[in-house]
Amino acid sequence: MKELILIAIGAALVNNVVLSQFLGICAFLGVSKKMDTAAGMGGAVIFVLTISSFVTSLIYKFILAPAELDYLKTIVFILVIAALVQLVEMFLKKTIPSLYRALGVYLPLITTNCAVLGVALINVQKDYTILQGTVYGLATAIGFTIAMVLMAGLREKMEYNDIPESFKGMPIVLLTAMLMSMAFMGFSGMI
Repeated sequence: MKELILIAIGAALVNNVVLSQFLGICAFLGVSKKMDTAAGMGGAVIFVLTISSFVTSLIYKFILAPAELDYLKTIVFILVIAALVQLVEMFLKKTIPSLYRALGVYLPLITTNCAVLGVALINVQKDYTILQGTVYGLATAIGFTIAMVLMAGLREKMEYNDIPESFKGMPIVLLTAMLMSMAFMGFSGMI
């Protein structure tokens, strides 16, 4: 149990996928304009990352590794992730159409989000068990959501600030992301 807690804290805070490993930046910068869309995207990523970590771990441990088909892991993992994203997309379109429209192109981009594929590959690289891999995927997704919601809150506050013309738009967002990344470096001594 202690090991699972360390994996979770390490993935969510210490090695935050966005702010420490710089994976998933496209969705992080694109969807973090408003709190509701950031939280919605975070929920979608939590679902996809957790389930894909579980399913890809199962497939790798029981099919690819025993059959010595390790070289197919990237292709298989991408197919699993794409199928899960399609499920999320259909679910949101039917149940929460406003969130579906707000997420726009970024929802299908979860399929190509390098954070999602990166977690599946890291699970194999670190030789995590199925439970450890699933916890790592869930914690990574929670860390992604934390970073995205924090950035959305900051971006909403920045709309009302007097920002020099040369810093308006993406420059101030990138500076804010840099400062957030530096702040998250403070967690590095935890584990």
